[in-house]
Amino acid sequence: MRADELAACRGRLEEFAGEVFAPLVRADQRVKGGLYLRGLLLDGRRKSMQPMAGRLGVDHQQLQQFMTSSTWPVDMVRGLLARRAVVVVRPQVWVVDDTGFPKDGVSSPGVARQYSGTLGKVGNCQIGVSVHAASDTASCPLSWRLFLPRSWDGTEALGRRARCRVPDEERHRPKWQLALDMLDELSTLGLRPAVLVADAGYGANADFRHGLEDRGLAYALQVKGEMTAHAESAEPHQPPYGGLGPRPLPRYRTRPVSLREHVLAAGRDKTVSVTWRKGSKAAMTSRFVFLRIRLAGRRPKPAPDGVIGLTWLIAQWPEGEDEPVRYWISNLPADIPARDLVRLAKLRWRIEHDYRELKTTLGLGHFEGRSFTGWHRHVTLVTAAHLFLTEQRTCPKAPARA
Repeated sequence: MRADELAACRGRLEEFAGEVFAPLVRADQRVKGGLYLRGLLLDGRRKSMQPMAGRLGVDHQQLQQFMTSSTWPVDMVRGLLARRAVVVVRPQVWVVDDTGFPKDGVSSPGVARQYSGTLGKVGNCQIGVSVHAASDTASCPLSWRLFLPRSWDGTEALGRRARCRVPDEERHRPKWQLALDMLDELSTLGLRPAVLVADAGYGANADFRHGLEDRGLAYALQVKGEMTAHAESAEPHQPPYGGLGPRPLPRYRTRPVSLREHVLAAGRDKTVSVTWRKGSKAAMTSRFVFLRIRLAGRRPKPAPDGVIGLTWLIAQWPEGEDEPVRYWISNLPADIPARDLVRLAKLRWRIEHDYRELKTTLGLGHFEGRSFTGWHRHVTLVTAAHLFLTEQRTCPKAPARA
């Protein structure tokens, strides 16, 4: 925002900051929280502490102390923001994803040479995992976790863990586990997604899918065509009992085949045209195949009678393509309309909008501190700035921004 734009909505911003920072007991902490929020919203190439302090006309040590050494409950602020975001966004889905933050050195918490989808390659970076509330018209992050690679565990990492003030209980956990941890934390606030969506990095992970199912959550997850499944008509076979030892479990005698093979076997004649969203220039329309399948893989989860439950397979097979270009699986009800199934699966596009605004406008990746807690505070306050902008866009009384 330009200084004049920020001045025009100062009253709303002060009211917003007063509510967001209400969990902070000390008045000086609430003031510094409001300063940091204003610094994130003001135009400027860098949103690290020194440039923001210069634009605000304050000593940068005020912001540094607030973010790194002051004691204030970031989890309470994060929870308050999540509740508020759900009211504002009115989400149809929640989106799980992760994003990379390139770094030059080795001192930032969680930094390592690792693959980042943001970079499209292995690079020196941090990776943050996030959960977002999303609808067709709005979206906002609900929670964040910094991913700690395995190299941040063990005795050789003790020195830099201490320098970054990484709590002893914070250890390497897979990204999918961090996502489940956030879902559990949000659930304690009374917040649960109607449907959860994610890309193939999460959809291909059986432990993640089982975690969602154990929590009673509906999902529509992108996957790769190489994932295997049994046909809808497949039935388990009960091997005969020889009278010695435990009875053998029922098992499928048919060989599972890839999702790609299932769709190709169904054929192009099974495709139906679905319009799932009106774009800015034209309606979003393509052709899809919808099948009911029984997922196989290394860790299927059959019922006690050996039956693997039915799952939706959605394959996008546009005109002119020799085979499908995208695949999703979903445990949504069998009678859900095809358009709703596609629309929900496709709502993951909102995550790219969030990351773009969070990074290019609000300085999500500009934090230069070396503190594990400071990183989580920074991304939480960037989330607060993003939510404020979202409220301005969705509130009819707010002045329109260019």
